[in-house]
Amino acid sequence: MRRHEQKKEVLMRLKRIEGQLRGIQKMVEQNTPCSDVLTQMAAATAGMKRAGMVMVQTYMEECINTTREEPVARREEVMKDFQKALSRYIDWA
Repeated sequence: MRRHEQKKEVLMRLKRIEGQLRGIQKMVEQNTPCSDVLTQMAAATAGMKRAGMVMVQTYMEECINTTREEPVARREEVMKDFQKALSRYIDWA
C-alpha cells in the first residue's frame, strides 16, 4: 500500500513540474524578466528534489525489506546498488 501511495505522490509532483517547465518556456519566449524566470526555475528544481527524496526513501525501504531474508552477499549487493543510486542523486541535488 505504501509503495502505491509513494508512486502516486511522485507522479503528481512530476506532472506539476512538467507544467512549471512549460510555464517557464513561455516566460522565456515572452521575454519575462530573468528574476521571475529564475524564481520559477527554483520552484521546479525544489519540486524535483522533493520527488527525488520520495524515490530515495522508497528505494531504501525496498532494499531493507526485500533483502531481510536474503543471504548476506545478496543484501550487500543490493545495498551497493542503492548506494550508487543515492550517490548519483546527491551529486545532482
